[in-house]
Amino acid sequence: MFNKILIANRGEIACRVIKTARKMGIQTVAIYSDADKQALHVQMADEAVHIGPPPANQSYIVIDKVMEAIKSSGAQAVHPGYGFLSENSKFAEALSAEGVAFVGPPVGAIEKMGDKITSKKIAKEAGVSTVPGYMGLIADADEAVKISNEVGYPVMLKASAGGGGKGMRIAWNDEEAREGFQSSKNEAANSFGDDRIFIEKFVTQPRHIEIQVLCDAHGNGIYLNERECSIQRRNQKVVEEAPSPFLDEATRKAMGEQSVALAQAVGYTSAGTVEFIVDGDKNFYFLEMNTRLQVEHPVTELITGVDLVEQMIRVANGEELTIKQEDVQINGWAIENRLYAEDPYRGFLPSIGRLTRYRPPAEIAAGPLLDNGKWQDDAPAGATAVRNDTGVYEGGEISMYYDPMIAKLCTWAPTRDEAIERMRVALDSFEVEGIGHNLPFLSAVMDHPKFVTGDMTTAFIEEEYPDGFEGVELETGELRRIAAATAAMHRVAEIRRARVSGRMDNHERKVGSDWNVTLQGNSFDVTIAADQDGSTVTFDDGASLRVAGNWTPGDQLAEMTVADAPLVLKVGKISGGFRIRTRGADMKVHVRSPLQAEMARKMPVKVPPDTSKLLLCPMPGLIVKLDVAVGDEVQEGQALCTIEAMKMENILRAEKKGIVSKINAGAGDSLAVDDVIMEFE
Repeated sequence: MFNKILIANRGEIACRVIKTARKMGIQTVAIYSDADKQALHVQMADEAVHIGPPPANQSYIVIDKVMEAIKSSGAQAVHPGYGFLSENSKFAEALSAEGVAFVGPPVGAIEKMGDKITSKKIAKEAGVSTVPGYMGLIADADEAVKISNEVGYPVMLKASAGGGGKGMRIAWNDEEAREGFQSSKNEAANSFGDDRIFIEKFVTQPRHIEIQVLCDAHGNGIYLNERECSIQRRNQKVVEEAPSPFLDEATRKAMGEQSVALAQAVGYTSAGTVEFIVDGDKNFYFLEMNTRLQVEHPVTELITGVDLVEQMIRVANGEELTIKQEDVQINGWAIENRLYAEDPYRGFLPSIGRLTRYRPPAEIAAGPLLDNGKWQDDAPAGATAVRNDTGVYEGGEISMYYDPMIAKLCTWAPTRDEAIERMRVALDSFEVEGIGHNLPFLSAVMDHPKFVTGDMTTAFIEEEYPDGFEGVELETGELRRIAAATAAMHRVAEIRRARVSGRMDNHERKVGSDWNVTLQGNSFDVTIAADQDGSTVTFDDGASLRVAGNWTPGDQLAEMTVADAPLVLKVGKISGGFRIRTRGADMKVHVRSPLQAEMARKMPVKVPPDTSKLLLCPMPGLIVKLDVAVGDEVQEGQALCTIEAMKMENILRAEKKGIVSKINAGAGDSLAVDDVIMEFE
């Protein structure tokens, strides 16, 4: 077995590999750019090597720099993680030339299947059903438009060397095909050092389901069932689960056997993923093969008990698989939510800054363990698990240079409903401050009827949130639970204030029992009867809710029980109440005495400032291009400028017709959130 492995990556996947290597008794080497000097993966590794400036194309994807780090550290093997150099055949060749093991597939397999264009040709020749498209190289935007018309709109423009949603665009007309081609090429060049683009038909109403395969160099290959990855935004997966709520055993078996056959046809070894589009009749079509570990691999590990990173290392060491196909089971259900540094209230635009608070829910290991690929015992009743793969820490910095994903929160339970409920509580318990993040959106998805029933396609976010995400309006029953909890919390805070001031001891003031709670446009009059075990909160209609919990003033997380059901609240202090975040809702909750409530109803409502004639920068980023000049008349939907942040290009468009009166920034300028880019008459 190897003594030392270098991880040619960063962030959570580097940390993930380090954990397994440590378990196997293998020393690890991290690499880092200037921006990652204090990163978690650097702190976790046994040693670390600096490789250059922050941009990935000057550090993490520069083969010569990574090779220098390998030589200086004496690493015997390299795990590439995903992204960066993970599917770069030249990198694998460079390792082979130096006698360093690549923890991944052979060069030939990478070249045949890692390239999206080549892989589709091979799949088609092998008789695998593929999505219609143009697999050749596309010279320019004009050719892209021509091909798009031949294939038929809508089409998807994809980077040949792409992954993780980078270099992907959906076009519904010529203008979008032209713009998408250039943006895809730019993103592909910046992210992968390869700007080749191909075009395929975009299949409407599809489900995205992928098969995990594992092959060794001794002719053995197995599939570890499927993952459902249909909840996507901008072609980037957001929520994954295993197994799929849609597949039946016959379809699963057919997809799995076809995936293994395809992998073995190209001499594949290591872990890999074959991705499919599956229609409503369970017909499946090959999309691509990812010749690397997938971001969403934890859900497969949770339902099979197989450590995929360990298996990759053992295969790279020349070992034979000890797990047979008949050993692979589906035990329970696992769900993964990707935590992104993206602000859902600003159209999911990237957010950067310092993590002033980062407190993931406690990880819980539960359920059965594996012994040579076989389950030892069934999971005990009520068992659940929580896993958080992350690469950040409280006080750390979220940089503009890399992918915005900062953690993968996973839950496991014996059933899908239980796994979803465990995820709801885990999301509510996850504390993140200092940056914009998508936790509220993830919570909303977990409660959405279509997700709960498993009735979703890759168009889920587009169809269910066509105008973006503006938070969640909770049902009256849930609002009453929150009202009861916050009323009890407010009473505790009032008692503390009275005692600190000495007024309670002097009997000058007693905390009342009657309160008014307002939240999300609802008003509840309540009466609190407290005892040593909690409080009974009675509403003016006579209904009562029992509230218990150990929250104390100043705590930013309240783990309560209301009406015998858990309620987890993120708590912030505001004048006259709390800022409460739970189940995707972000609300101001005011708790007032009856007199205060009467006075508050008479207060005027503050009108927000008018910014309708301003183009504000929606995120920290770099202006790549300005499309208009002072004096230009613009139409609704017209492109105004392009902003680059976290390796993604974002085109800002006019919301209405107008004339540009002033431009305050130019190409190459770095802007902060809400900086004024241009003004209109």
